[in-house]
Amino acid sequence: MAITFTPQDFYGGAIKGTIPQDWIDASTLREIPDHQELFLSPTTLSSQIIEVNQYVPADEAADAPIQHLSTTSLDPAVRYHIHDLCDPGDKWESITAADQVTMARMPNVPAYSGHAIMTSLTRQRRGAQSESLGGAAAGSSAEGGLESKVSVHYLIVRLERQGTDLVVFFNVPHQEFGSEALRQEEELAQKAIRTLVGTLEIVDWGLFA
Repeated sequence: MAITFTPQDFYGGAIKGTIPQDWIDASTLREIPDHQELFLSPTTLSSQIIEVNQYVPADEAADAPIQHLSTTSLDPAVRYHIHDLCDPGDKWESITAADQVTMARMPNVPAYSGHAIMTSLTRQRRGAQSESLGGAAAGSSAEGGLESKVSVHYLIVRLERQGTDLVVFFNVPHQEFGSEALRQEEELAQKAIRTLVGTLEIVDWGLFA
């Protein structure tokens, strides 16, 4: 099946980029934080998240905790933003190192992309549905929790002059897919990030004022 993408305005048109064709703007379904844009697959639990976050200086990034991570080889800023997603008990494995990439429309801006897997243990609360990043529960632990694995394909654009880190996470829950379907969904995620490297453009820099 061909993978296609469609142009998409983010933050009222201040940023332009792409999303997978026919994906749903989550703001039409529920309230989304102002710093975030969230798009949902109409057929799976996969999602694409774009966040405008505060720029993390090198010294602060280097001091970020790493207890959740199985590798310390990541760029400090990448490690900081990955750690920021973690809940207590979550574990990360870096599948591909954070490669520095050249943004086609912002060639002088440092940017990094890569792929990690998060394993989380979510305990059921009485009367509440178990939730995790991506929303997929993969199985039970010996202690009665639900363990989930989510692939996270990421792009981090470092806008130092604007005091901003522009972060993209493409989340692929493993539980709902068979091996071939998971491979195809991972391919979609990889292509989504590569496409954003080529298309992501800041039209109104006043967004960061």
